[in-house]
Amino acid sequence: MAWMRRGVGLVTVAALGLAGCGADLEPEPERTPAGAPSPTAGRQFAPGAAGVGDAYFPSYGNGGYDVGRYAVKVRYDPAADRLTGTATVQATATADLSAFHLDLAGLTVREVTVDGAPARHAREADELVVTPAAGLAAGNGFTAEISYEGRPEPLRTEVLGEGGWLHTDDGAIALGQPESASTWFPVNDHPSDKATYDIEITVPKGLTAVSNGVPKGRSDAGGWTTWKWSEAAPMASYLSTVVIGDYRVTTGEHKGRPVFSAVSSTLGKGAADASMARTTEVADYLESVFGPYPFAAYGGVVVADDRIRYALETQSRPVYGAGFFRGGENTGVVAHELAHQWFGNSVSLAKWQDIWLNEGLATYAEWLWAEHRGTGTAQAAFDGRYAVSSSRVWQTPPAEPGRANLFSESVYQRGGMTVHALRVAVGDPAFFRILKTWAAEKRNANATTAEFVALAERVSGKQLDSLFDAWLRGTDRPPAPKRL
Repeated sequence: MAWMRRGVGLVTVAALGLAGCGADLEPEPERTPAGAPSPTAGRQFAPGAAGVGDAYFPSYGNGGYDVGRYAVKVRYDPAADRLTGTATVQATATADLSAFHLDLAGLTVREVTVDGAPARHAREADELVVTPAAGLAAGNGFTAEISYEGRPEPLRTEVLGEGGWLHTDDGAIALGQPESASTWFPVNDHPSDKATYDIEITVPKGLTAVSNGVPKGRSDAGGWTTWKWSEAAPMASYLSTVVIGDYRVTTGEHKGRPVFSAVSSTLGKGAADASMARTTEVADYLESVFGPYPFAAYGGVVVADDRIRYALETQSRPVYGAGFFRGGENTGVVAHELAHQWFGNSVSLAKWQDIWLNEGLATYAEWLWAEHRGTGTAQAAFDGRYAVSSSRVWQTPPAEPGRANLFSESVYQRGGMTVHALRVAVGDPAFFRILKTWAAEKRNANATTAEFVALAERVSGKQLDSLFDAWLRGTDRPPAPKRL
């Protein structure tokens, strides 16, 4: 995520008739033969947890199962601000479950089935509790299908502002970090449970509906258009997005992958379009320093809604607030969000406390891009921030920022300075091997700060605990870095 800045501060912000899914569902799990002993005999079934136990957000996500794939079909009428949807969740039980939770905020559930059989369901605030007809044994796959409808609303918190489904003048935007997905489909809403996605969005004819991954075409029927999208690489739920409205669309192909970008038609053609047009150029440079681009599509979306004062690295197709381009072409923010495709999306955090791994590396990508373009150096960027950063930056450890400082300047700027301190300490050859090795070894997985430190030590052959302790956990400004 990137934030629009003023000076040195941060500006924060606070179904009916749907076409079939573009990809077939996976085969159903094998059933127990008639007359065979029940595989659940003697098992002690219990409800799954209503959270994964994240220290910063204990209620986020759910326990007892691992999702492999979501197939989400929604129909949205902007005039009525009404959403109707069906979500198919393919998962594997990791415990013997008598019931399980899904995150779903504000929408009304009409029907739930598990493996084709009706299941009981109840709401507990923003939790959907599903009780299948029979227990789900650990290690077995199951498929839940949920039909729902209602008027979607964003989630609001005093500390983090709002995220999720936002009704707009010409459609809607579903966007937000650290949570947003549960405002438009039932989900295990924590980045530790990544899954693949097939998404269909049906909207009034004439509107564009953009989501993640590879475009799978669109079809018209009865005054409505269904847009199909598929993300075949594992994706954290907060990286899913929907953008609906009147957009100027540009398509193409790069290195055999589709390119799909969209800019709000309310914006005059200019800097935003020019910046999106350079997406693949920026991605190619980042590929040279981070390793192969990790996804099957490229693109970006520029929205014109004053509530979106940030850019978010939604997988394969980042979403940018229009304010980033009011001063002219801005490839720096494009570099930031595209860097997240490696660091944050392909390599995802295991817990929210480690968000500096996403933002520090993406901030450093901006400095590398400037160095590549000849408009600055990473050393100069480091020197400027090291000299002028406020005491709050040094008093907030990036690896332990606390929930209230999750998107603080320390996480971004001191996080970027930490990356540069590592570069200085180990030298360029080892530093760039570290970045490529991290991206390769943790591709499509989740990771922690401790794992990053261990990998940096292994690749560089140097002991780095004291460096990372000072830059990530100390509450005083560390000495300027030097070669070890």
